[in-house]
Amino acid sequence: MKKRSFSLGGLTKGPNFGWNMFLVIVLIAEFIIFGMKNSKFLRVSLLLNASNDFLPICFISIFVTFVMITGGIDIQAGSIVGLTSIVIGILWQELGLNVWVAVVLAVIVAGCCGALSGFFVAYCRVQAMVVTLGGSFLYSGLALLVASLSSTEMYKGLSIESESFRAFTKTKLFGVIPLQIILFLVMLLIAYILLHRSKYGRKIYLVGVNPSAAEYSGVNSRAVIMSTYILSGIAAGITGVFMTSQFSNTALPSHGSTLTMSIITACVLGGTLSTGGKGSVIGTALAAIIIGLVRFGMPLCFNINKQYLDIPIGLLLVVVVVGRAVASNPAVIAKVGKLRKKDAAGAR
Repeated sequence: MKKRSFSLGGLTKGPNFGWNMFLVIVLIAEFIIFGMKNSKFLRVSLLLNASNDFLPICFISIFVTFVMITGGIDIQAGSIVGLTSIVIGILWQELGLNVWVAVVLAVIVAGCCGALSGFFVAYCRVQAMVVTLGGSFLYSGLALLVASLSSTEMYKGLSIESESFRAFTKTKLFGVIPLQIILFLVMLLIAYILLHRSKYGRKIYLVGVNPSAAEYSGVNSRAVIMSTYILSGIAAGITGVFMTSQFSNTALPSHGSTLTMSIITACVLGGTLSTGGKGSVIGTALAAIIIGLVRFGMPLCFNINKQYLDIPIGLLLVVVVVGRAVASNPAVIAKVGKLRKKDAAGAR
């Protein structure tokens, strides 16, 4: 039977302007509250240097958004970060490859990890939560296994003594803007074009809204789903390169181990539905920056121990999910509709 085709233009979901404006207001409120508590928070140089601590969340979350829009989830990205780091160290230190050749091969490995999980989700119809949870254990275990091939003790890490590699996170544009911020803006632009300005992005939304309709319209939904996991894996690989360069050129399997909850929170807070079909990279980027500033501002301004920073992030995730569930409840919607009618009648 011949498949029908129709325009997907109606499914192009641009950034949710209203929600994004709310996120901007939250961002401004953070600057006001933290700035009033400690003026050091408002120092541009300090903020730019502190961006190193939360840019990994930004790098990965904007592409995990693609996965979640299709109705999936990716909780393995942190483990892929650690595996990427170790692969770079082994290829450079043990095999003697050029450090940038090692970087390219490590990012390819990260993309293959995403492809493997994407294959099981898309083609074998295994639940994304199960696959990526298993992937998180598998890839972190592989990182430890690969690290054990080195004569260096794992907790010390694999040293990468390369000036060009160190410059990746030490170089500043015009002597002020760290190179990694430029990298984030480039990744954000690429993600925005792919998701909001291309036919590929429309296919992602259509698969998230109705996979059966996507197949009926000629979209290969399985290939689309798998591709989102590959992109997420590549983003995790780039993050692994960044973190390896950032932390004194040391490759460690533990890099990225604490990122998972912040990544998922950034996606959800940014307006991405966990059930799929809705989300934007702009919202996710804003949410990731908000989370990053919380992690930076709490210890600086309120002397909160860094061990407890997952508490506000976890509360934020719960509040957003519960709030969205309540707001979408038919009874709540009906009640709000009645109140609006009463207000309109009273205004007359």
